[in-house]
Amino acid sequence: MTTLDQDSGVALWRRVADSIERGIADGSYPNGERLPGEVEIAEAHRVNRHTVRRALAALAERGLVRAARGSGTYVQASKLSYPLHARTRFSEIVGAGGREPRGQLIGSSDDIASRDLARQLGVKLNAPLVRLETLRLADRVPICVGTTWLSAARFPDAAAIYQRTGSMTKMLAHYGIRDYRRGVSRVTAGIVDASDAGRLDLELGRPVLVVDSTDVAPDGEPLQTKHSRFAADRVEFVIENE
Repeated sequence: MTTLDQDSGVALWRRVADSIERGIADGSYPNGERLPGEVEIAEAHRVNRHTVRRALAALAERGLVRAARGSGTYVQASKLSYPLHARTRFSEIVGAGGREPRGQLIGSSDDIASRDLARQLGVKLNAPLVRLETLRLADRVPICVGTTWLSAARFPDAAAIYQRTGSMTKMLAHYGIRDYRRGVSRVTAGIVDASDAGRLDLELGRPVLVVDSTDVAPDGEPLQTKHSRFAADRVEFVIENE
């Protein structure tokens, strides 16, 4: 049975894991440094060692720490360096960092073009759209959730194609689009909501980086527009001049 923090209703192991992750994110536990021992962590959080072990196991599964037999547990987290440029590709960025990229379809629906979406996608007001909800991971660690809109006339069955391929690039290639570029990106800061918190494995109130972007074909034809939310503790955006 999972023991809960009576004040917050959060599992105790999760509270401990979140505390250690915050320490990693703010530099209190630098990359490569040995964490305090289980007894010390247990005393600091007023929990038992079993709770600490479960918290550390969860962090290890997400790639934030590693256990060295007979030595202790060490921080191994480093933020994913994520360039923002005209040819931003999630799979290429993650792969270049030595991690395994994966895309997962978590929902899809029919939609219609609002005034803003019609302008971004170059379609008529109220034109039929496909809306995709996706989760992207690096080495099984959730990095971002995204909402993507595409023209239903231009991209029929887009949800099924993405579910099969797990890649926006491969999905577009299915429709004969071999190359595309980022037309515009707008980055803002936000706070994770309840829905995204579960998908990103974040505590409510943690920061996210929000990227609103539109991808276009080489001739400038709008292809898709996206609203992506990145776990701020796990990525650093790099603005490249081209």
